[in-house]
Amino acid sequence: MATTEPATDETTVPDIGIDVPALTELLDGEYADVRQRVRKVLPEYASVLEDAETLPHGEFRERVLEVVRELADTGHVALGFPEEYGGGGDIGASIAAFETLAYGDLSVWVKVGVQFGLFGGAILQLGTERHHERYLEPLIKGELLGCFAMTETGHGSNVQALGTTATYVPETDEFEIHTPDEQSGKDYIGNAARHGQYAVVFAQLHVAGESHGVHALVVPIRDDAGEALPGVRIEDDGIKMGLNGVDNGRLWFDRVRVRRTALLNQFADVTEDGRYTSEIESDNKRFFTTLGTLVQGRVSVGAAGVSASKVALTIATEYALQRRQFEATTDDEEELLLDYGLHQRRLFPLLARTYALHFGQEVLTSRLHEVFSGLTSEESERRQLESRAAGTKALATWHATRTIQECREACGGAGYLSVNRFAALKADTDVFATFEGDNHVLLQLVAKALLSDYSSDFEDLDQVGMVRFVAGLAVDTVLEKTRVHQLLERIKDAFGDGDDWDQAAGLLDPEYHMAMFVFREEHLIGSAARRLKRGIDAGMNPGEVFSRVQPHVIAAARAHVERMVMEAFIEKTAALPEGDLKVGLNLLCDLHALSSIEADRAWFIEHGRLSSTRSKAITREVDDLCRRIRPHALDFVRAFDIPREMLRADALLREV
Repeated sequence: MATTEPATDETTVPDIGIDVPALTELLDGEYADVRQRVRKVLPEYASVLEDAETLPHGEFRERVLEVVRELADTGHVALGFPEEYGGGGDIGASIAAFETLAYGDLSVWVKVGVQFGLFGGAILQLGTERHHERYLEPLIKGELLGCFAMTETGHGSNVQALGTTATYVPETDEFEIHTPDEQSGKDYIGNAARHGQYAVVFAQLHVAGESHGVHALVVPIRDDAGEALPGVRIEDDGIKMGLNGVDNGRLWFDRVRVRRTALLNQFADVTEDGRYTSEIESDNKRFFTTLGTLVQGRVSVGAAGVSASKVALTIATEYALQRRQFEATTDDEEELLLDYGLHQRRLFPLLARTYALHFGQEVLTSRLHEVFSGLTSEESERRQLESRAAGTKALATWHATRTIQECREACGGAGYLSVNRFAALKADTDVFATFEGDNHVLLQLVAKALLSDYSSDFEDLDQVGMVRFVAGLAVDTVLEKTRVHQLLERIKDAFGDGDDWDQAAGLLDPEYHMAMFVFREEHLIGSAARRLKRGIDAGMNPGEVFSRVQPHVIAAARAHVERMVMEAFIEKTAALPEGDLKVGLNLLCDLHALSSIEADRAWFIEHGRLSSTRSKAITREVDDLCRRIRPHALDFVRAFDIPREMLRADALLREV
């Protein structure tokens, strides 16, 4: 067990040199070549960042469409599709390309995501050969444009309650797509307002008078002239807070007929003689299996949140290395902003967290690739992927919102000018917190997975079902079946069974960092389970029990994801060979761990894992780590290798 002396005011800055290309290579990981190819393409579209502010609304939409089609020609945006249809056959490479593309204009990124990730991904994952043969090649080329029509005005995140219906008509061997009321209209649908020719429509499937839950069908919505087809009503959502290069719109269907084979039939089908068939008996399980195949969207949004944070931190760090203010260090020059302890405190913990989320995202992408490439067929692996994707997306997008705002403020009035990138970053990423799932709802999904331990009945558990399920288990059983139990055993091996392990451990010991994160996770999961059980034992309605415990459940889910991100960072640094790069990354890893503990120190103090003396020592250590990172800050942001044209901060930055 390592020990660390408390930090002193006389900080010794390590004499290390960060090899920036080597750090970039580490960050780029397995798909470095893909990321570099996308980086080389991005500067060609730097003008789009200005077009977003100077072009009229309609013209900017057309400009974004033009860029999307040009990107389709490069092949970079179709890497996840099968090679026989013009793709790259590599899901991991596809995520890496999307993540890097998010350094550029985010309207372009979202429209690419709608076309290739949502519309194309639904046809690939939910359809079968008949759909692949007809649609994949033209959509990959950008010749056939489509929408992903799931969300409805009146149902939001409650996809199982969608109002749109798809009723089989045996006389004509067709489905009739119908919107029963205004609130069941599809809303916020990218590509719908102007460019979409087809839509993957999610609707309640009715066959022979029986409902089979939500299914997806491919429905044409426009003719070759761009006019809405008979029975299809389309409205424009209009100007938004950001992402105005994406034509979001609303769709209604008035008994629109499509042929039977329009049903995306990977998990269920209707035969020629009008029989509904599915190998998955449970409607709930079929529904969650369907949604599980679309997890790539959440992975991509989380990745884009991390990329946006990198852009903001690069601008703010470089600006702080140029802007001088107040106390003079010499007779002629004032102090650089980045030499102020407060400025370091504002930026460096965010920088460290960005690195942590990057490595957490890397693990997630690897798991996604394994599941969707058939390298693992375990059902539990798929469920864990869905949970991890939901939680990582929530943390990464909330982090982007916080980071961009702090970086804007750190650049003062200059950061408020539209000529710099912050205005667009703030506006375009704000929706990420609700895009591809509201973050709080996603953490609720994480909690359900944790408390039910990915059980065989996982898909059949709604909120009330989860409460009843947990109430039927011993709390120790809930914990023993989760990985957190294994981690607790590891902590005992490292620190012993004594109650004072948190006081004896060194502040910079990664085992101590993990112990604190694991303790919080274990305690919150266990106490959430106990509260749910107490409510049921007291005879309360399960729905009321869940409502009362919901904030605690969300806190447990967040602690779980925080631990996974911390674990990914620690494991990444531990695997590095000895040298300056490892020393440098350990500084960031330590800062992420201690600044996270410091931010939640009230909880740790309340629960007996942090004394006031040690809490103060952690604050001193965070200050010390910031001072030690200061000489290497530029190297850490330059390692993101963001093309200079994408920073769009000429009014802020000169070459450092």
